[in-house]
Amino acid sequence: MLADVKPRLTRRLAVLAATAVALPAAAVAVTVAPAAAATVDTGAYYVFVNRHSGKAMDLWNWSTNDGGEIRQFNRTDANNQQFQFVDVGSGYYQLRNRHSGKVVTVPNSNDGVQVTQVTASSDTKQHWRLADSANGDVRFVNRHSNKALDLWEWSTADGAMISQYADLDGANQRWQLIRLGGGSTPPPNPGPQTGLVGWATQNGGTTGGGNAGTTTVTNASALTSALNSSSAAVIRVSGTINCSGMLRVRSNKTILGNSGATIVGCGFTINGDRNVIIRNLTFRNWSDDAINVEQSATNIWIDHNTFTAGYDGAVDIKRGSDFITVSWNRVYGHDKSMLLGHSDSNASQDVGRLRVSYHHNWFDGSNQRHPRVRFGNPVHVYNNYYSNVRGYGVASTMNAGVLVEGNYFENTPDPYHLGEGSSGPGSLVARNNHFVNSGSGQTGGSVAGIPYSYTLDTPSNVKSIVTGGAGAGRISV
Repeated sequence: MLADVKPRLTRRLAVLAATAVALPAAAVAVTVAPAAAATVDTGAYYVFVNRHSGKAMDLWNWSTNDGGEIRQFNRTDANNQQFQFVDVGSGYYQLRNRHSGKVVTVPNSNDGVQVTQVTASSDTKQHWRLADSANGDVRFVNRHSNKALDLWEWSTADGAMISQYADLDGANQRWQLIRLGGGSTPPPNPGPQTGLVGWATQNGGTTGGGNAGTTTVTNASALTSALNSSSAAVIRVSGTINCSGMLRVRSNKTILGNSGATIVGCGFTINGDRNVIIRNLTFRNWSDDAINVEQSATNIWIDHNTFTAGYDGAVDIKRGSDFITVSWNRVYGHDKSMLLGHSDSNASQDVGRLRVSYHHNWFDGSNQRHPRVRFGNPVHVYNNYYSNVRGYGVASTMNAGVLVEGNYFENTPDPYHLGEGSSGPGSLVARNNHFVNSGSGQTGGSVAGIPYSYTLDTPSNVKSIVTGGAGAGRISV
């Protein structure tokens, strides 16, 4: 019983503490006066920003299914964060998500239940009234339960649950309505690309473990054994695994992170093997590289991972490796992001190889190597978001050829240049990039043609697209 009482008591005390300065000394409860319904435009779309966390209500993983979870995430204004008010009468509305077309609901009247989406119907669990709060904020109160939409346990983390709870008018129950614009028919928006694009589609393609049997691992020993097996496999990582050193990944593997899967302390090395897929994992505090690809490894896809606070490279590719796509990853709180080619003296192994596509990655306050390229030509860097990059964005060195197109550079003084340190210059062609408070970059030379088909997102939209989709936990696998 105490386990149930404690979090509820904590939540009530937090609300009381936040409002104590406005109450008489004898007051022992929060009294919420009846509020008039806020005025909303049913022809417009809104983003709902929580007053406590400053983060937006978010349709998690861009789901289109009934039961898709509603959580919070850094505000991007992407379609999965946009909602429309649908008037159902008597002062109540459905909250319809622009991406999925489904509406926000609760499963029952219990405190703390996860808020989800569902196909619209007459069910009163889908009906919400707006109650006014301080500073122009509102609370969403459910018709069925008479409880308020609630940021659970006052979290400030991306991915924190949106629930319902007794209407206490705490800052975690207050929402700012950010009106984005009108239009009752949303434009086509398929959400983040999740399929394989780029160099890893060449040379026969990249399928990983394919339809091989699935193994779920929960500790370092099981993970090490599964990765090092000579057999094709689909490996699911569950929970947080603490490990050390570099774990060898053999050919024909698909490595998928279940929700929240995290690798702490170690990294993966693909050494001369081929046909490997790594998706939906968080790597942190690695002692060497998080992912190292070397010795002519080919057909590798590194997608929708998060990298933070490691020692050396997040993703380093070297020594003649080829046909690789690095997509939809997020790097933050880290120095050396992505190295392509390890040495100026390795031309004999690297020339004609090191062909890599980097697309829709979010370099979030990281420092350098996004990527730093030697010898590879063409290397394709497109539709990435560079935010507050302190050192430099892209460096083309040692006769490499890098096409930099359709990227969004914000607060990045040196977006791209030729040469780096003692390495001589390569070639770099830049086109259709978008700059906000950033430098103009350095270009020169020519780059070989791109052999595969791809769709280039509008550069000015890349920030919202990438922040809405990059990193672990943003796809269902």
